[in-house]
Amino acid sequence: MTRIDDRFNEYFSALERAGNHDRCYVCRRTPAEVKAFFGFDEDGVPMQAAQYGIEDVVFEEADVMSYRGVRPVCAVCQLNFDALFMLGEQEVLREVLSQMENGRDHLWPRHET
Repeated sequence: MTRIDDRFNEYFSALERAGNHDRCYVCRRTPAEVKAFFGFDEDGVPMQAAQYGIEDVVFEEADVMSYRGVRPVCAVCQLNFDALFMLGEQEVLREVLSQMENGRDHLWPRHET
């Protein structure tokens, strides 16, 4: 099997695991939205190249979505996760997740009418 076949199999297996949603599991961005976040069109060309004087830059080989895990994860979320870990914020992240799961009412108070 060739590398491209492996990539297609990875992609379609991940879509199956994710209920056929080609979106980041964490932030729900599509691959096109992730590229736009980084300033590129879907075809990999910078969106404002003329404005910033960018020449001969194409976002071809960079993957913006990983399909190898249990669910698809985008490069933006991976960068955010990496930054939290580099700052030593693992325990804070775990606490935030716990609060989101178990303390929703505290995080999002209900407005009385």
